Amino acid sequence: MRGRGIRIGGSVLLVVVVALSIFLATRHTVSDATNAPSPLLGKIAPTASGTTLDGAHLSLASDLGSVVVLTFWASWCEPCQQEAPDLSTFAFQQQHGGAKVLGVVFNDPVSSAKNFQRYYGSLYPSIIDPNGTIANEYGVTAPPTTFIINRHGRVVAELLGATTARQLTAVVDRVSS
Repeated sequence: MRGRGIRIGGSVLLVVVVALSIFLATRHTVSDATNAPSPLLGKIAPTASGTTLDGAHLSLASDLGSVVVLTFWASWCEPCQQEAPDLSTFAFQQQHGGAKVLGVVFNDPVSSAKNFQRYYGSLYPSIIDPNGTIANEYGVTAPPTTFIINRHGRVVAELLGATTARQLTAVVDRVSS
């Protein structure tokens, strides 16, 4: 009787493992962030200001007149690690009159965020958000989440998940025209 129970349990476990393997093998991976229907779309972007990882004070308001890519990230976030090189590439491409990139550190110790920034060679400043105030204002529940803010300070897009330089360029070009 005991042997029969073990065989049935083993068979059930085998079916579950095979089903999970098939699911993982056939699912489509997301290579670009997804446009989200944010309640902030068309509204003035909430305030985002604070101390950067470099110790300077920075405010989103100082970038009024420029398109701003505001990205929430964390060192422990795997999709953030995937998008980090693309964000730095995009920031480099935009440094002469294009969009400005501003990061917000999401629920991450400052030391970890600084190590992440050093490792990935970040080419844009990031504000520390120790109490999650900025994230709450934007309704961010998980990184990476990116907002595109037009020259007039209005949120025109929200992207959920890892984004690419190509995707950001397309959105910024659309917003700038």
